[in-house]
Amino acid sequence: MKVKEIRDLIDYIKSTGLEEVNIETETFKIKIKRSSEVVSQPHYSPPTTLPQSLPKQSIEPLSEGAVSSSKLTEDEKYITIKSPMIGTIYMAPNPESPNFLKVGDVVKSGDTVCVIEAMKLFNEIEAEISGTVVKILAENANPVEYDQPLFLIDPS
Repeated sequence: MKVKEIRDLIDYIKSTGLEEVNIETETFKIKIKRSSEVVSQPHYSPPTTLPQSLPKQSIEPLSEGAVSSSKLTEDEKYITIKSPMIGTIYMAPNPESPNFLKVGDVVKSGDTVCVIEAMKLFNEIEAEISGTVVKILAENANPVEYDQPLFLIDPS
């Protein structure tokens, strides 16, 4: 492969956004890999032009009015109990027992609201506030992430 061909290949990789290309023939072997920089806070800017293959009328920008403002203010008055860890959530102490909570139940600070299994250990999650359960946001025996909302509590 000639130097000009390699440069053309590198320019092509830059234009397509590919991260790595491996080419191997009987006479040579070449591997080209783009170096990536670590960005502390990625910034997204929408494309300024539409792709040729998509008609313009099929792409509609989302307006801020798409989210109901009454729903937003309604949820703001509730307190969210969030997962303190990554794991699997269980809504009952064991499969034969009833769930710790259901919508409409009153919880007190310190009451167990669920159990999260992490690394074969079962961790009881306690309510930090008192109030009424308005909504259960997680499903039994499903994975949960750190800081994922689990319950909405009305403190009034």
